[in-house]
Amino acid sequence: MTTRDHAPVGAPCWVDLWTSDVAGSRAFYGELFGWEAGEADPQFGGYFIFTRNGVDIAGCMGDMGEGMAANDTWKIYLATDDAIKTTEAAEAAGAEIVVPATPVGDLGIQSVLVDPTGAHLGAWEERTFAGFTVLDEPGAPSWFELHTRQYSAALDFYRTVFHWETTTVGDTDDFRYSTLQTPGNDEPLAGIMDASAFLPEGIPPYWALYWEVENADASLATVRSLGGSVIQAPEDTPYGRIATVADPAGAVFRLRTGPR
Repeated sequence: MTTRDHAPVGAPCWVDLWTSDVAGSRAFYGELFGWEAGEADPQFGGYFIFTRNGVDIAGCMGDMGEGMAANDTWKIYLATDDAIKTTEAAEAAGAEIVVPATPVGDLGIQSVLVDPTGAHLGAWEERTFAGFTVLDEPGAPSWFELHTRQYSAALDFYRTVFHWETTTVGDTDDFRYSTLQTPGNDEPLAGIMDASAFLPEGIPPYWALYWEVENADASLATVRSLGGSVIQAPEDTPYGRIATVADPAGAVFRLRTGPR
């Protein structure tokens, strides 16, 4: 388990779900991960927080009115110490700005963008809300990974805009992968994978979100029993036993039982 008070600049610091089935998502993730769903906040369009053992884990909201139907996806946010400058730098580096740097009450400042390779993500400047503070325990986030067809361009973008330092883990056609570190810290915080060989046509690049579980096979059975679907059955990897699933509304995520 990893605990922290604040995310390092450039690191994943928060995730949220934009779902077409709010009630179903409350029930599904509560059963699967033992989360509790907070009250919807009308000040923020019905946004609410999932917690586990009293600790903030993830956000969730439904449709945002006519013309803004939920797309049933999870989105990650990377920490920044200046959301305005980060958004400007992202745009200058070729990103599309979906939501400009905008205060969210006294909680912080967020922006939403599409990186130059086509992947959606957010940036978050903390004020009173730091994001999640627990990782790598059951029901908490355990890894974050960009799958992109434009690997080199992605590395350039995240180094420039979010000040990543990167380490090459593999550099072959079969496995081309880098991890991010913040300056002065060797701990890997996220990864970028060259997915050009296996990302299906018509599927845009995306950030994959991994949730830690005690037993990936048992959790997968729970996903099925709750009406979710299995996209990739569990398999053993050097990084743990991993499966890819979707909730009943279609939002995709991964289950991971890390190496013991």
